[in-house]
Amino acid sequence: MAMGSDRKRGLGRGLSALMADVAETEEATRQGPTAADRLVPIERVVPNPEQPRKRFAAEDLEDLAGSIREKGIIQPLIVRAKGDQFEIVAGERRWRAAQQAQLHEIPVIVRDFTDVEVLEVAIVENIQRADLNAIEEAAGYRMLMDRFGHTQEKMAEALGKSRSHIANLLRLLQLPDSVLEFVRGGELSAGHARALIMARDPLQLARKVIQGRLSVRETEALVKKESAPEQGESTPRPTRETGEKDADTKALEGDLSAGLGMKVSLSHKPGQESGQMVIQYQSLDQLDELCRLLSVS
Repeated sequence: MAMGSDRKRGLGRGLSALMADVAETEEATRQGPTAADRLVPIERVVPNPEQPRKRFAAEDLEDLAGSIREKGIIQPLIVRAKGDQFEIVAGERRWRAAQQAQLHEIPVIVRDFTDVEVLEVAIVENIQRADLNAIEEAAGYRMLMDRFGHTQEKMAEALGKSRSHIANLLRLLQLPDSVLEFVRGGELSAGHARALIMARDPLQLARKVIQGRLSVRETEALVKKESAPEQGESTPRPTRETGEKDADTKALEGDLSAGLGMKVSLSHKPGQESGQMVIQYQSLDQLDELCRLLSVS
């Protein structure tokens, strides 16, 4: 078999081409259910088992079900054939609401997507949800980078986001899980979380912020005060001998990781000028991109 320059390398058609296909499909459906390929029995439609979104708000589903009872499904689901069934590529929320509305048939558009492309679309569909919180959005970007090797530039181009937006969200994932839960639960905003990245004890300060209902500016001032050298200290505290990294090192790792789109780890010996930086790539595309960046004069 000939191996041409268009040989697929793990990313199928590429994120931009894939999302353009989905966008074109959804644009065509805006004229109504007649744009669907077919109507299929709802029991023959099954969800994607690797769908990243696991929680669907009951109240939102009921509202959508009410709309479907009155007007039907305006935008058909995008599916792919799987044996005698149809697996959802995009539109699981509509499928769940249609079940509540007791529809017997639903409109679908059938597309030939690979397993990789199905998961990519599912992740991107979640990222583009209006009600997504900052941590869920950041986790979606991280999964696209780690699992599929997409760079920040590729994601920004395909999703219509700025690279700085993606980089700032990815930095939030440096925070402890307990702090991230506060953001997921709506107790802290993304702005509060960004301010806490530089804190020595993000969890302790997060609790103070929540208890005192502090603004983002007040949180930044609190972090700055905590990070200032204590009375009698002439220099900031160095990284401990145990190998625990200080906040500045973690922040720098996050900035480098976000900038490169690859995981970067810094190992700096306390009191010395030398150290080590390790860059981890997840695919040959990422290695190619890293070599290109390092060879730029």
